[in-house]
Amino acid sequence: GQGSLRQNLRHRHLSTNTLRMSGGAPNKRLLFLCGDYMEDYEVMVPFQALKSYGIDCDTVCPGKKAGESCRTAIHDFEGDQTYSEKRGHNFVLNSDFDGVSHDKYDGVVIPGGRAPEYLALNEKVVSLVKDFASSNKLIASICHGQQILTAADIIKGKKCTAYPAVGPQCKAAGADFVEANPIDLAVTDGNLVTAAAWPGHPEFVSQIVSQLKISVTGASGKKVLVLCGDYMEDYEVMVPFQALVSYGFTVHAVCPGKKSGEVCRTAVHDFEGDQTYSEKPGHNFALNADFDQVKAEEYDGLVIPGGRAPEYLALNDKVIKLVQAFASSKKPIASICHGQQILAAAGVLGGKKCTAYPAVGPACKLAGAEWVEANPIDLAVTDGHLVTAAAWPGHPEFIK
Repeated sequence: GQGSLRQNLRHRHLSTNTLRMSGGAPNKRLLFLCGDYMEDYEVMVPFQALKSYGIDCDTVCPGKKAGESCRTAIHDFEGDQTYSEKRGHNFVLNSDFDGVSHDKYDGVVIPGGRAPEYLALNEKVVSLVKDFASSNKLIASICHGQQILTAADIIKGKKCTAYPAVGPQCKAAGADFVEANPIDLAVTDGNLVTAAAWPGHPEFVSQIVSQLKISVTGASGKKVLVLCGDYMEDYEVMVPFQALVSYGFTVHAVCPGKKSGEVCRTAVHDFEGDQTYSEKPGHNFALNADFDQVKAEEYDGLVIPGGRAPEYLALNDKVIKLVQAFASSKKPIASICHGQQILAAAGVLGGKKCTAYPAVGPACKLAGAEWVEANPIDLAVTDGHLVTAAAWPGHPEFIK
């Protein structure tokens, strides 16, 4: 997964003028089949990454309407014989399941987690997936999502991968099963795109985009650095990380005091009826480069996730000097939510239009920023080489 991304590629300057997208993205629409306790990453990363390509994405769940939410599950390996599960974010649906028809969409995306095992028992879900298959439209499914594909009897003779525990079911359904080795594997066979688990999102998203005849050029050879820390927000590190890799960037994730292969704990920040956001434990995010070996001149851009990590990273002199080096070279710096605490400490906001999570606004103003209120919360703002966003709902615009 992340470890395979370390490459020594030629340094070139990243800018929005060198990234080119071709194809019919503005006319493409995908349907996400959601359910309670789908895997948190496996719905949000593809959803927001694909939206960053300009693809419209509708999210539905049987028995629920637009504006309602699905609970999600965080599946991770933490030393046990199988994955652990923790409560994830609440994923808000944007469309009604009732009345959904395959003919309004270019394809369907099926996240994994525990939702597919009960969605596969729903006749309307199975019929809908069969309709996509008979129309030869894109079907993209990840991890345990393939349980729905087997129920719909659409993978016979098809090359298909899945989370290993779903392999026997896929084989029994007649699939030409491709073992999930490595776990970040994704496979395309005709209109079918399957992946084994969330580490494979970059390839999964890339293959979906390819199926929709969208191509991106200009990212190859460019390196982006992600500045991580313990209890950074879970979405705010993984969504940009995997989305940018899907575009073709080489992305290195580092943390002061940690080395490649070590992990940072993450935090799930969400609104659940309290006066401020709640916090729950997130995934463990694996670093793929060493902070001590980082040189700003070897990278084309910097990404700073939010969460609670920035408040202590802002006290680290090496972090401050690194951010200042990117700023003085006028290389892109993209910071989200509480990440702007680091920008304020580094003194790089003076005279710059900037947004952030509202509670960080006073710090940005004191640092001389031209403050842009975070209304709506999915706002993202660009001023020269600086890109800022208010919170993770703004990822699609932030990544663009």
